[in-house]
Amino acid sequence: MPPKILAIDTTTDACSVALLNHGEISSLSEICPRNQTQRILPMVQQILGASSLSLHQLDVLAFARGPGSFTGVRLGIGVSQGLALGADLPMIGISTLEMLAQGACRQTGLKQVLVAMDARMGEIYWGAFIQKSASQWQSVEKEMLKTPKQAERQIRLLKGKWAYAGNAWTIYPDLLKVNSEVLTQADLLLPQAEDMLPLALKLWQAGVAVPVEQAEPVYLRNNVAQKAR
Repeated sequence: MPPKILAIDTTTDACSVALLNHGEISSLSEICPRNQTQRILPMVQQILGASSLSLHQLDVLAFARGPGSFTGVRLGIGVSQGLALGADLPMIGISTLEMLAQGACRQTGLKQVLVAMDARMGEIYWGAFIQKSASQWQSVEKEMLKTPKQAERQIRLLKGKWAYAGNAWTIYPDLLKVNSEVLTQADLLLPQAEDMLPLALKLWQAGVAVPVEQAEPVYLRNNVAQKAR
């Protein structure tokens, strides 16, 4: 029987939850950049209630581990750990960038995806992914912070067809002029929890889940305070 998985993402301005139950996916998503703290738990209650499930009936809790907004990443893992601890659930952390790659593939059918999310301070959270098999992605390079100029140099080297996703493409539109013939737009600016579920399911089947105390965020930027000065 397929596992029951709850997925939670608050890493960006989008606040989303999704549920895998008996092989069926349901999801809720809101754009609420200043309201996530108030909205996330009611959204969890709503999606579980619609399926007449309690937290204790789940098999695992998946969370978006980052990168993203520092406050959003911290909120998401904190809420997820609290829920998992109360229901004695293992946890699976999923890369925000990989979620966007999964969503771009869902929309375009392309198996090569560039993800660029605005990291503020003139930088981009960057990921380049190739799908190895269904819901399993390989990073072409390590997820990292890049300047737009560094991203442009990477795009120039691309061959074949690549989907692109994330909100940095609208903030830095010159990225699309570098090697435009290889790029296909995915209508996906922000990650969605529903795209976490296929990734979490694959990891669950591989036995990759951790206890609450081992769940960790990924910020990519460790010196926010210094750069903000």
